[in-house]
Amino acid sequence: MSVVSMKQLLEAGVHFGHRTRRWNPKMKPYIYGERKGIYIVDLQKTLKLIEEAYEHVRNSAQEGATFLFVGTKRQAQQIVQEEAKRCDSFYVNNRWLGGLLTNFTTIKKRIEALKNFEEMEESGKLAALPKKEQSMINKRL
Repeated sequence: MSVVSMKQLLEAGVHFGHRTRRWNPKMKPYIYGERKGIYIVDLQKTLKLIEEAYEHVRNSAQEGATFLFVGTKRQAQQIVQEEAKRCDSFYVNNRWLGGLLTNFTTIKKRIEALKNFEEMEESGKLAALPKKEQSMINKRL
């Protein structure tokens, strides 16, 4: 049984792609054609790949995998939050930080530094520092 039908994809307008001047060459195999300066996405390939993605996600969920839901557009923010919470997963529904996945080592170091600053503040060690350093750390918090 299909997760989604061809008719549902058509009704949702999934077949409308980007303008022809804004495209990624890696998407060429998935483009059906062009109409009025807009690419038309091949829904047969889309349907097949949706099925594959569904199977992969379902199998991963059964194995206890962790998921990250991302939807920063205004229309998707509430749904992303609700569904991620429903299945006890993580989500990003506001601004996506550049490099969050590709530059995670740097992001992780900054998170650790923030945790250290918060611990210093809670333990009172922050008050022992010179005022200039306190001010710089408080700006980061």
